[in-house]
Amino acid sequence: MKNTLNDILVQIKKYEKKVSDEATNLIDESYKISTYLRELLFEIKNQILKVGFEDDSEEINFFKNIKPQILGKLIYYNKVFRTETSCPVNDGKMYHNFFSNELEELKLEYKEHICNSDFHRYYRSGRTDRDSEYFMLGKINYHNGLNSFVFEIDPSFSTYYDYKVARIIANELLYTYLLEKINPDYKSDFILQNPESAKEIFWTDSKNALIELIYALYASGVISHGKIGIRKISLAFHILFRTPLGDIHHAFHRMKERTGSRTVFLDKLKVALEEYMDKDL
Repeated sequence: MKNTLNDILVQIKKYEKKVSDEATNLIDESYKISTYLRELLFEIKNQILKVGFEDDSEEINFFKNIKPQILGKLIYYNKVFRTETSCPVNDGKMYHNFFSNELEELKLEYKEHICNSDFHRYYRSGRTDRDSEYFMLGKINYHNGLNSFVFEIDPSFSTYYDYKVARIIANELLYTYLLEKINPDYKSDFILQNPESAKEIFWTDSKNALIELIYALYASGVISHGKIGIRKISLAFHILFRTPLGDIHHAFHRMKERTGSRTVFLDKLKVALEEYMDKDL
């Protein structure tokens, strides 16, 4: 498996931008991107079945990080297409009620099937001790009372839990999409002022790195004289980079318990800036 997570994300972002620039509406955009993601997943599946994985760590990384990103976006864009083509009107009270109901259904699904599960807590906590159980082929434990769709998955290309991660990713994207439909002012003003250039901006490091940066800005009080909350700052970065951050509070508490440096990303920024300064001397 030669493709890294960063390679895949960059490839998808480029295609999303291309389609967004050319599409006439969201229905056309979501359909084209869904088709592209299906073909990409099929292509990678054939590659995996042909060459396999070099070792266990590569297999775990694929099913924990790479495949869920592709499948999560595929689920998201497919749902956007279905939602947009089902909406009865283009504006007004019925329009607002339609998307409000969609949002409530999403929240209910999240509450009933995702947030209270042991696996969700495992994934959100950043644990790795059971990765070989959750993200390696042939390890599905049917005694756990899994959802019935487990019998429909391809056991040669799914661990069942890669789909679970994909659903978490898709739900976060859908939550933002529906909020923006209900309240168009949800998007930040700086994005609305220049939406075309904003499409070219995306985060290519880890979510934890971005969360570390957000907390540093919040703790230093350098945004709005320190009078703005962590939630609003994270929302601004979420929209700017179109990167769902999940539960940033749990991520931050895990950072506090790191061994060694607790500010890994900020340390890296400092070194990078100093090296860049030295080049100009």
